[in-house]
Amino acid sequence: MICLGILVFYLAVAVIGPNVLGALGWDPYQLNGDAVDSARAGLPRGEFGGISAAHPLGVEPGTGRDIMAQLVNGLRISLIIATTATLLTVVIGTFVGIIAGYFGGWPDTFAGRFMDLVLAFPFLLVILALSNPLTQRLTELGVPPGNESRVLYLILAFSVFGWPYLARIVRGQVISVREREFVEAAVAMGASRRRILFGEILPNLWAPILVYATLTLPAYISFEAAISFLGVSVLPPDVTFGKMLGDSVKFFQQVPTYLLIPGTTLVVLVVAFNLLGDALRDALDPKASR
Repeated sequence: MICLGILVFYLAVAVIGPNVLGALGWDPYQLNGDAVDSARAGLPRGEFGGISAAHPLGVEPGTGRDIMAQLVNGLRISLIIATTATLLTVVIGTFVGIIAGYFGGWPDTFAGRFMDLVLAFPFLLVILALSNPLTQRLTELGVPPGNESRVLYLILAFSVFGWPYLARIVRGQVISVREREFVEAAVAMGASRRRILFGEILPNLWAPILVYATLTLPAYISFEAAISFLGVSVLPPDVTFGKMLGDSVKFFQQVPTYLLIPGTTLVVLVVAFNLLGDALRDALDPKASR
């Protein structure tokens, strides 16, 4: 419940935080030259990275942009990417897993070999290598250039390479459920395949799907931060957690708070999601804890 409360707080901050901070005068894009010292290579004025009443979490070295406003804006972008990618992963993986597990035969064989093919690709290397060409291709297809196409690329990349893991879990569950009495009764009553798949079988799979989703979302947040650190993410002046961590490395000795604040925020978010996923797994599958 504590983790759930933390996640609700994070979600509320991501949804309404940028608007509230903007109304109070904290703009993530506003340059504050007075908050940095040009004689010290643009380092923040004052102690602890420029933390003050005007900038509660300090300012960014060089530009003087408010870190709290950047953090809230980055939280929104990171959650948009991770949440949308998780939803697509769940939809694709559930659909493929149900079809493969229920019909068996050549659909199961084809789906299994295709999943093996997708999992054979080196995920990280493919995302890094295809970032520029596929982002440009999305722009040619009508997606607005810049961060819109980059965010869409990350969402599609996470979804395309993430669904096979869930599909395998769902396939195994469907193979077990399809032999249950209520499915055989539906078949005997002449129910359509659509009714059997999505009206009888799917409602009995929501527990593992829900648990997998709660564990996948923080994994996507962490992975987005990792590839942002490697330079595949949104363009300035927008930021994400990984972008802030990547920019903060070169200032760590002079301004350690610039690294510790976004790093701690990311760790708390990911740990809260993971613990919530573990708690849901224990609650929905009591036999697993025995």
